[in-house]
Amino acid sequence: MHIECLCISFKLDGCHSLKDKRQRLSGLRDRYGKRPEMAVIESGGADIHEQAEWSFIVVAANRANADRLLQKLEEEIATTVDARIVSASRHVL
Repeated sequence: MHIECLCISFKLDGCHSLKDKRQRLSGLRDRYGKRPEMAVIESGGADIHEQAEWSFIVVAANRANADRLLQKLEEEIATTVDARIVSASRHVL
């Protein structure tokens, strides 16, 4: 079994309220939090309007499967979220 975490930091240009921030990022938890192999959490920047950090923890049978899941996740997020990815890092747990 392999457990890995992907942390993504976002910049939300033009975001002036926490309500706007929630609307722009709410799809992350809705879309990915229901998957049985994944846990999703807003892990940083909760009170900052123009910044956010989200962590995605994946449990997979092996490292190759985890890498594939996280690579696909990162690509999907880059094209579907109304925010700019500032950084993304992975950590084996």
